[in-house]
Amino acid sequence: MIVGIGIDVVEVDRLSAALERTPSLAERLFTVGERGLPVASLAARFAAKEAVGKALGAPSGLRWVDAEVVNEPSGRPVLRTHGTVTELANRLEVTSWHVSLSHDAGIATAVVIAESSGEG
Repeated sequence: MIVGIGIDVVEVDRLSAALERTPSLAERLFTVGERGLPVASLAARFAAKEAVGKALGAPSGLRWVDAEVVNEPSGRPVLRTHGTVTELANRLEVTSWHVSLSHDAGIATAVVIAESSGEG
């Protein structure tokens, strides 16, 4: 059963400028493992974090670093949750996540589906 779907887009240049203007922003938005990636990949991951929030009903209080996108050896993106995101996902009985990322022509996008194994 689908618990929620989120989608978001991010302008790569806008994120790049924000990170240059405020270097500490990277620590608030991205995990240590994400920070070394190219800016287009960071933009796609930021879009995924926004999409996670939307899939969970857009609550306040979620920490950006509590949603992390990692890649399997095949390159497939996978969502790992921690802290505030895990807590809310557990309350909503989310048992799996589906993530799709893309970036082209200066725009990064992400779609996230939160799924429950329940029949609700």
